[in-house]
Amino acid sequence: MKEEIVISILICCVFISGCISGQGTGKGTLQFTSSPSGAGVYLDNQYRGTTPSTISGVEAGEHTLEFRYPGYTGWSATITVQSDTALYYASLTPVAQPTTKIPEDKSQQTPAQTLVSIQTSKDPMIVGDSISFSGSGVGSRSVVLTLYGPGYYAKGVLLAEPKTNSAGLWSYTWNPGTSIQSGSYTMVVNDAQKITSDRVAFSVVGGGEVSIAANSYSASKGDTLRFSGRCTTGAQNVLLVLYGPERYSSGVELGTLSVMGDKTWNFGYALGNTMPTGYYTMYVYDVPKTTSDFMQFTVGFVSS
Repeated sequence: MKEEIVISILICCVFISGCISGQGTGKGTLQFTSSPSGAGVYLDNQYRGTTPSTISGVEAGEHTLEFRYPGYTGWSATITVQSDTALYYASLTPVAQPTTKIPEDKSQQTPAQTLVSIQTSKDPMIVGDSISFSGSGVGSRSVVLTLYGPGYYAKGVLLAEPKTNSAGLWSYTWNPGTSIQSGSYTMVVNDAQKITSDRVAFSVVGGGEVSIAANSYSASKGDTLRFSGRCTTGAQNVLLVLYGPERYSSGVELGTLSVMGDKTWNFGYALGNTMPTGYYTMYVYDVPKTTSDFMQFTVGFVSS
């Protein structure tokens, strides 16, 4: 009951603040809190720190706001900023446990004479590449490698049983070709008797597309262009690089953007009043650059 009263008071404060702020224009100040504390704050898809935090000088008008916290469902909304101070609070919900069940790690229950370990050569792995695993298998003549992941690997697939050498070490290189799906994977290693185990997680990126579009293909200096698109390669971020006249001739990295849960991304770019007139090309890459797309636009008057 106390939590409901507190939440109601916060909602009323935000509502009253919004009513008062409608009397002016300009820039506002936003305060952010969350439960649990320490959630990442993203304003217009740009990381702005963790809760509790305050951002001042925010342009009046509509903005997208999102709270993110590992292991919790994200919170997002479209907010209207006024020329005052507003408080935004999010109560985040823990994410349900995945349906794919990975065998329990029994390494703490095993005899001291048996020891296995595993490490990977890369993370992330790009679709079409190979990936190597290595580790120890002390006390066992061989180890058993089982892979868990999306699709075909959801219930676990036994990949190999590499033998250990005289020093109790083993290695294995996996080359699945281009048929593997992007996503998160876990390789589990057991000794031959499956008494002890270890695991390593890695991601697979690629095998998809990234796209880009803009709300306008001709802009004036001082405008703000909105870019958006999709990324289906499994990458968590995309990179934007702008090419154009003068200082943009060699390309200017505008930064990395997070890919949302629905595989979309968006970005607003303010064109300064001193931005050179001419033709521009905006490139988008998934990270780590397995594919790309681009679009062109003009700024100011361009003579034919």
